Amino acid sequence: MAQSIPEKYLDLFQKKAFGNLGTIMPDGSPQVTPVWVDYDGKHVRFNSAQGRVKDKNVRRDPRVSLAIVDPENPYRYLGIRGRVVEITQKGADEHINNLSQKYLGKPVYPYRQPGEVRVVYKIAPERVNTMG
Repeated sequence: MAQSIPEKYLDLFQKKAFGNLGTIMPDGSPQVTPVWVDYDGKHVRFNSAQGRVKDKNVRRDPRVSLAIVDPENPYRYLGIRGRVVEITQKGADEHINNLSQKYLGKPVYPYRQPGEVRVVYKIAPERVNTMG
């Protein structure tokens, strides 16, 4: 069952707050990666390149967890467990540029690799917990 993000924590998506994304490796072990995140009002979104470990893990098993810690108060955080319900290349280049502006102050993502295919992942929150 989908849950919404409490209004009191929506500000975390406006700050340069990294999300720590947990995915599941093929052997069942956890894998955690810091990611840039935003929220479209329904889904928490992150962006990656096709073929990376998190991409492979999410395509195989869409269950994820995400912890977003307030950079101004590390005792305030938003925890999300849910599923990636959409993986798309559509709008992914624009999305990574928007995230680059937010996190780096640069309008174009500067770390693109030759031949890289960007992808947007949409997480439907199923369980939300907060602190602070």
